[in-house]
Amino acid sequence: MKSVPASRQLLFWVIVVATCGWDLYSKHSVFTKLGFPDGISPWVKTFFGGGVIYRHHTTFNHGALWGVGQGLSLGFAALSLVAVVAVLYWLFIKGHARSLWLTLCLASIMGGTLGNLYDRLALHGCRNAAGDLEYAVRDFLRFELWGYHWPVFNYADVFLVTGAAMLFIYSLLYAEENEDSSSVSSDTKESLTPETAT
Repeated sequence: MKSVPASRQLLFWVIVVATCGWDLYSKHSVFTKLGFPDGISPWVKTFFGGGVIYRHHTTFNHGALWGVGQGLSLGFAALSLVAVVAVLYWLFIKGHARSLWLTLCLASIMGGTLGNLYDRLALHGCRNAAGDLEYAVRDFLRFELWGYHWPVFNYADVFLVTGAAMLFIYSLLYAEENEDSSSVSSDTKESLTPETAT
């Protein structure tokens, strides 16, 4: 177990609580105000000369991002629990939280994961017309991009995608650093061969 500064642990949990808290608050606020499912906001905002249209539209997603794996909500809940344990292990047991970048991106992923996990376990208390709990993620951010209806999503999805993008960037930069360090190491070895040393 590698030591991690207490300040880095505090930063991680502040971001997790803030992102997860905002996600759950926004879902509760919009679903309470508009009802569900298919509650649509009375207002519409447009951007880029009307090419982009934004509104709130309450829906339930029984799958993952972009509606993949419909009906597997509890399976994704189990995967979310595994992800939570993996993130905590990687950051605080393996000591990768010493990297500020990794702390930020994995905190964002953790916040989004917990926000959607809350929904997948039906802790939101929403019920369908038959009175059964909706084991599904609450989505309400709807965009239409020049006629294309982007899948409705929520802030947890935003945090998840942002964190994943940051992690991808880190992997590219880390790979470049490894290549640079290995090339420097090989150059050093060559400079120490008997031929060059004499």
